[in-house]
Amino acid sequence: MLAKLGLHADWDYLLHLPLRYEDETRITPIAQLAPGVDAQVEGEIVDVEIVRRGRRQLIARLRDASGELLLRYLHFYPSQLKQLAVGRRVRAFGPVRGGALSSDFGFEIVHPRVRPVEHGAPVPSALTPVYPTAAGVPQAWLRMRIARALRDVDIDDTLPGALRERCGLAPLAEALRYLHAPPPGADLTRLADRSHPMWTRIKFDELLAQQLSLRTARLARAQRRSLPLAGDGALTRRLLAALPFTLTQAQQRVWSEIEADLAASVPMHRLVQGDVGSGKTVVAALAAARAIEAGYQTALMAPTEILAEQHFRRIALWLEPLGVRVVWLAGRLKPADKRAAQAHVAGGEAQLVVGTHALIQQKVAFAKLGLAIVDEQHRFGVAQRLALRGAGIDGADAVAPHLLMLSATPIPRTLAMSYYADLDVSVIDEMPPGRRPVVTKLVSTRRRDEVLARIRAEVARGRQAYWVCPLVDENEEADAKLELTAATRMYEQTRALLPELRLGLLHGQLPAQEKAAAMQSFAAGAIDVLVATTVVEVGVDVPNATLMVIEHAQRFGLAQLHQLRGRVGRGAEQSYCVLLFDEPLSETARERLKVIFETDDGFEIARRDLLLRGPGELLGARQAGVPLLRFADLERDTALLESARDAAAELLERAPEAARRHVERWIGRRQAMLDA
Repeated sequence: MLAKLGLHADWDYLLHLPLRYEDETRITPIAQLAPGVDAQVEGEIVDVEIVRRGRRQLIARLRDASGELLLRYLHFYPSQLKQLAVGRRVRAFGPVRGGALSSDFGFEIVHPRVRPVEHGAPVPSALTPVYPTAAGVPQAWLRMRIARALRDVDIDDTLPGALRERCGLAPLAEALRYLHAPPPGADLTRLADRSHPMWTRIKFDELLAQQLSLRTARLARAQRRSLPLAGDGALTRRLLAALPFTLTQAQQRVWSEIEADLAASVPMHRLVQGDVGSGKTVVAALAAARAIEAGYQTALMAPTEILAEQHFRRIALWLEPLGVRVVWLAGRLKPADKRAAQAHVAGGEAQLVVGTHALIQQKVAFAKLGLAIVDEQHRFGVAQRLALRGAGIDGADAVAPHLLMLSATPIPRTLAMSYYADLDVSVIDEMPPGRRPVVTKLVSTRRRDEVLARIRAEVARGRQAYWVCPLVDENEEADAKLELTAATRMYEQTRALLPELRLGLLHGQLPAQEKAAAMQSFAAGAIDVLVATTVVEVGVDVPNATLMVIEHAQRFGLAQLHQLRGRVGRGAEQSYCVLLFDEPLSETARERLKVIFETDDGFEIARRDLLLRGPGELLGARQAGVPLLRFADLERDTALLESARDAAAELLERAPEAARRHVERWIGRRQAMLDA
């Protein structure tokens, strides 16, 4: 139970800070109580009884020199009945409320915390902390254990005095003792919203530990060897010449940054982010071509088979005519085909290997892996990315492959400054010419007939449409039956509503061949309306599709809605995204739909998403096993984050041992996870 709370050693307890406080430092006379306020009273039990008012209740009457108060328990144990025996002197603490259930008394406390006391017993000298806990770990035990840690541990300060004074920070020991036991009269509002100077010290230390970890990871990576992938440039020049379009200025800039990284003898660790449809795939293809012409293999890993196959088909179309051997490797290949693909990879004949997480299974051995590309990298776990990066050349000549990560989910600046500070980030901030913004419409499900009419009109113009319903992710096999049933039901309902149109069905539980066939039919124009789950969220590219209808849009997250909208508008024709929502909308759902309606800027959407959801959800699987920020808030504490970045650089240069101890205190030995 303690391990679930992250409590192992003394420092874990010291950094297990209160959620809120209760003021047991004073006794309030009963006559001075106010409804809605937590208060502590002391007096004698003058009456106790068990009554039935719909259910059994335990009611005790407490009297002090100024009046009487009811203590009411809707659920109780025999031990509480003994504790509240007539004549017993007790202190009771809890929220006071008007005694609406009692005709005799003005005030009562429901389920008060009660303890017997002697007359004149002293009150606590500090506020009582209330800690985050789990079932089976009582507050009283936590308070006792944390008090012991405060007594036993020598709380040394890892920050040099000059740095602490320059940043206006309290000593760490003072901050921890204050937060665990604030004195009477402490500013509860500033403690609650964490703007108190003692909280500032804790948040600074947390941000500093994170920045030190990421900088250390970057420095460690700079010590690792990788192979300079320079090549003669012939293959990349032929690829650029063969492309049916010209690179945008943003793509050219990002390719130059990648080219410089690949030529270095330290491993590239670059994230390329760009909005949906900005052209990340062609940049990845150029990087692969550079590795191949230098004599090394490239692996491209995508989170779903449908996305991996889309990459395979598109990149093979570009590279195979230039003589490059491209191999497809996924979990659902027939055993013989899989063995053949693995043999080509191990023998080095496969120059570019495209697939899913099947690429990092033990049976896959690369002959000369020089570059690993991970698409939609936030959807992979840390361990999976570590495994791919570790698939380099072993032995005496051990080298790490260069690592290129792609993401169509833009990262807000504050998130990039913190969790992605160890990466080099490139941004494709320009859309290919000829793209027109997608028009977004919010439509209640009561107006479904209008949406059906719009679909018929688009198909009559020779266009195609997606109809997406919110279902489980394709990797959640436990919910496979649910997905299959819901997707099929949706397909049948839509076919009944649009009997004259050609419909297709695509969901995560279809066999790989049927998925591929459905997508090929849609891309070829043989299907008018593709009824799909969120497997079409990433990677699917059909320029003739001009209408995206998202059923129950209020159930989707902002990033998903933005990704789905990006499936249309990929040609020169005006495209539309219809968000069909159910009424009534919750406040959160209303806010999400408002954001997606107001802007198509992926970075602004990501920023608003961070505000709505917090960093934990937004980061996805990237930080699995890595502590998210417990105390600092990326939006409110941006200035503190920037101070921590500067302090991290100073500490690593001038006091490396203090920096090491600081990271050990806050993060422990999970450095490899951060490094991923």
